Amino acid sequence: MKRHAGAVLSSIKIDKGAEKKISIQLYMALRDLLLNGGLAPGERLPATRTLAEEIGVSRTTVIDAVERLVSEGLLEARVGSGTYVSEALTGRLEPKPLPAGDTAIKAIPRLSHATRHAIPEFVRRTRLPHKSQAFTTALPALDAFPMAQWAKLSARHWRKDRDDIMGYGEPFGYAPLRAAIARQLNASRGIKCAPEQIFITNGAQRAFSLIGGMLVNPGEPMWFENPGAIGARNAFVAIGAIPIPVAVDQEGLCVQDGLAKAPHFRLAFVTPSHQQPLGHVMSLPRRLALLKAASEADAMIVEDDYDGEFYYGDQPPPTLKSIDTHGRVIYVGTFSKSLFPSLRLGYALVPDGLVESFQRISQTWLSGVPTVTQAIVAEFMDEGMFATHIRTMRQIYKDRHDLLISAARRLSGRIDLQPTQSGFHAVGMLAPGLEEADIVEKARQAGIVIAGLGRYTVAPIAERGLVFGFGCAAPDDIRKGLDTLDRLLR
Repeated sequence: MKRHAGAVLSSIKIDKGAEKKISIQLYMALRDLLLNGGLAPGERLPATRTLAEEIGVSRTTVIDAVERLVSEGLLEARVGSGTYVSEALTGRLEPKPLPAGDTAIKAIPRLSHATRHAIPEFVRRTRLPHKSQAFTTALPALDAFPMAQWAKLSARHWRKDRDDIMGYGEPFGYAPLRAAIARQLNASRGIKCAPEQIFITNGAQRAFSLIGGMLVNPGEPMWFENPGAIGARNAFVAIGAIPIPVAVDQEGLCVQDGLAKAPHFRLAFVTPSHQQPLGHVMSLPRRLALLKAASEADAMIVEDDYDGEFYYGDQPPPTLKSIDTHGRVIYVGTFSKSLFPSLRLGYALVPDGLVESFQRISQTWLSGVPTVTQAIVAEFMDEGMFATHIRTMRQIYKDRHDLLISAARRLSGRIDLQPTQSGFHAVGMLAPGLEEADIVEKARQAGIVIAGLGRYTVAPIAERGLVFGFGCAAPDDIRKGLDTLDRLLR
């Protein structure tokens, strides 16, 4: 027994130059041997002095590792007899044989039906880098954020009562923030609502997952704009919804196309104020047609107003929620664009008929968003800083938009950049013969982040184009990025 154990234990290798402590290396090596069948239950280990000499470490190091394994029940110390492998390991699973060339066991647990079948290829697309450069999408101008004001508010709140800021938050959301959002929506977006209708979530996508889980059964059809918002679509598909690609034109979602493909839809997802990614504003006839279709199908509509604060005209585009008279629209907003993404702060404004259901679900299994984060945002809004910030950013985005459109004239005949009235991205349609994937890859190699329209689709579309994010890109970056694209296209 002693000879056999010694042969096994002498195979342990210690890297004395590694950052990890030697006692930890030895503990983990011994633990692996015990769990993987290298030592049999009841087998005696060599004396600590002998083991230390064989491995080339101090006896104290060996004692530390052995005592830790004894405390975990993997080894047994018998007074006057020695240290033995615990008999409790008799019930351990035998390790699986490794195929030739493999160095580790790759266990693949049984996956859910949704993971194996319901999530198609577009959910697994590679995530684009989110850096402040040309032409990253969905990222605000972080360089223009009022960090000093934010830091001052943060310091003030972190000095408050610890139970208030460090305990579990309210599952519905911090009451002052819900009230501040209700006031903001009424003043800037024309939506009349009560704070009790607003539920704070960990970002807009968490709101989409919550809505989907409440309203859609796995396998039920749901209208998606095609092309449309990637993150929202993936959130709904992940809970088992079947995405029905509905065409989009200059007036927004084509309701007749949706009715032809899935008249008994359960939910519809739209971005009517600034279609993602094409930038169109849904016309009033389309809005009314969508509301009517939802009513007749007993369906709900999710309105994603992801960048509605940033409009360049005299009046902001209207929300669908503001003309909903039958409680069919769930309005979702986020602070990722208006403030910054790492807040992970979003909200859902639900019709009166869904308030009780949202309360019940929230109380049952939602732990809420960190209270201190909500409190800082609430005070940022109540003290007028939010409104001032939005006005400042609106002008910055307009200036960067105008620069992009002007400087992109050099690409005329190859890329037709479409002006937009809000937000901080624009779409450039490609001339015949140019391929999205080729340009995107060449741009990536040249250090430019740009997305093709195809990335946003559920089903193939005839149009070919590129999505230019300009919100986070400094003016010089926009000019240099267009210079690079010009060279690539030539």
